[in-house]
Amino acid sequence: MVSSLPSLPSVLGTDPSSCILDAFRTAIAKRVSDALPPLTIEQAYTGVDYGKKGVDFTVALPRFRLPGKPDELAKKVITDFQPDDFVSSITHDKQFLHFQLNTASLIREVLNQIHTLTYDSPTGKPSYGTNTSGAGKKLVIEYSSPNIAKSFHVGHLRSTIIGAFLDNLYKACGWEVISLNYLGDWGTQFGMITTGFEKYGSQEELEKDAIKHLYDVYVKVSKDADSDPNVKVEAAKWFKRMEDGDESALANWRVWREMSVKKYIEEYERLNVSFKVYTGESEVGKEWQDRALERLEEMGLISDADGAKLVDLEKWKLGKAVLRKANGTSIYLTRDIGGAIERWEKYHFDKMIYVVASQQDLHLSQFFKMLSLMEFPWADRLEHVNYGLVLGMSTRKGTAVFLDQIIREASSVMHEQMKRNEVKYNNIEDPEMVAREVGITGIKIQDMAAKRINNYTFNWDRMLSFEGDTGPYLQYAHVRLTSMERKNPELIPLPPPSQIDTSSLASSQHARDIAILLGSYPDVVKTALKTHEPSGVVTFAFRLAHAISSAWETLIVKGEEDAEKARARLWLYLCARDVLGAAMRLLSIRPLERM
Repeated sequence: MVSSLPSLPSVLGTDPSSCILDAFRTAIAKRVSDALPPLTIEQAYTGVDYGKKGVDFTVALPRFRLPGKPDELAKKVITDFQPDDFVSSITHDKQFLHFQLNTASLIREVLNQIHTLTYDSPTGKPSYGTNTSGAGKKLVIEYSSPNIAKSFHVGHLRSTIIGAFLDNLYKACGWEVISLNYLGDWGTQFGMITTGFEKYGSQEELEKDAIKHLYDVYVKVSKDADSDPNVKVEAAKWFKRMEDGDESALANWRVWREMSVKKYIEEYERLNVSFKVYTGESEVGKEWQDRALERLEEMGLISDADGAKLVDLEKWKLGKAVLRKANGTSIYLTRDIGGAIERWEKYHFDKMIYVVASQQDLHLSQFFKMLSLMEFPWADRLEHVNYGLVLGMSTRKGTAVFLDQIIREASSVMHEQMKRNEVKYNNIEDPEMVAREVGITGIKIQDMAAKRINNYTFNWDRMLSFEGDTGPYLQYAHVRLTSMERKNPELIPLPPPSQIDTSSLASSQHARDIAILLGSYPDVVKTALKTHEPSGVVTFAFRLAHAISSAWETLIVKGEEDAEKARARLWLYLCARDVLGAAMRLLSIRPLERM
């Protein structure tokens, strides 16, 4: 259904067809610029901000640096004010002008837009909240990147959760995204495992769970190495043979790698994460690593220390970085540089993001600095999205940190909770799947709820609680909204939007609060793209869930005798379900329909 609002001049960077609040802001900007020449509508638009405490939008007059006192400027805007389809009132408060939107238009237009972009979207896929700001641009994003044969630990989990969000976010903003999982599949630990496999390996265990078995072998052989220095010497020899391309040394490694990737794909599928490309340190061609070294040598940036190659970055307060060990084997800084050059050659990206813990800040800074010293014109397209630590993540018994153990435990705790309500439990088709999804949602929301640079303490009880701002609470809010159709069959299917009268919603503060939140979702997505913070989307989802929860008692559907009112309310709740679901999917969470 097309908007019934009066037409407005277009302002660069706005798109009312995907974010209806842009139209309301433009109307406010037009009022301000018409009253305060020589201010242009574009200049005025930049000054229209969300208001605080019950105010829709606020304009701070001093920011325009116009001649005259704020009081005089305000008076010019307010004189002759007549309410219209966009603005119902303007109030002057010191240096500010506060604008309230026309409630009836706001609710009608927001619901129309959500419905149209969810069910009649030009792309055929629900697109409310998305935009085309990145159309024609390409992002390469590297995240998760666990080590084969070491446990998938919590640091990798954070990288996976934040990376999957950014992957979805850039796609939602029109970018082409190439997601890479850069596996730690090379290095001396493989010499250790090859040495240990002869003694501790089992083909049967390997086929059952390659990741876990190789990890067990690694732990055992590392223990041997503590008491017998020859183990490490032997391991280094094996790895040297691998680096030199000796087929007999590489045969087992290839099988192990393939089996591990297969197992990882299953684990990621449970987390609702998938990668375009599984790559790894082993795939970085030696040629690029050598060329990187040559280039740095030519530029006089390399020094020799006991046979090892160092780059001196003291001048930029980045210390000295080792590029090649004395025995000639590569280390991961060289491989990272070679890998970046290779990716540029292959993808010609507009931006490349590395989602890596803040403990690696120095490493990434050294790596980026070297690429810029090597004068690659694309070096400034690289970005490090960092994050803090997870403290105290273990199973409840306090043991290991394999991801699948954490997921299994979260699922079983949720399953126990669900069984307490026998009636509801019996209505769920696949309780184990539901328990797992709610558990995973708990893990993800706990991870994304605060700014990513903050460390946080992993807390089982809080994470799996239905009380407060938790993952299970969000799933519950979505399920409750979804059940509205089942509980009101006499109202379904709803007529087309043009035949639903929303005017009765205009007198409800709850309906208004929900509508303005729903209308702000496209802005939430744009802000997240600027900050790379999932927490803004999480906060939005909770605010929406709270606003809906406050409305249940007064905006009833079942039991409302006036069918017109009941239909309008049901439509409001279904639009809220669609937007809450979109926000959850953006966060890589699968919204549930029953629980």
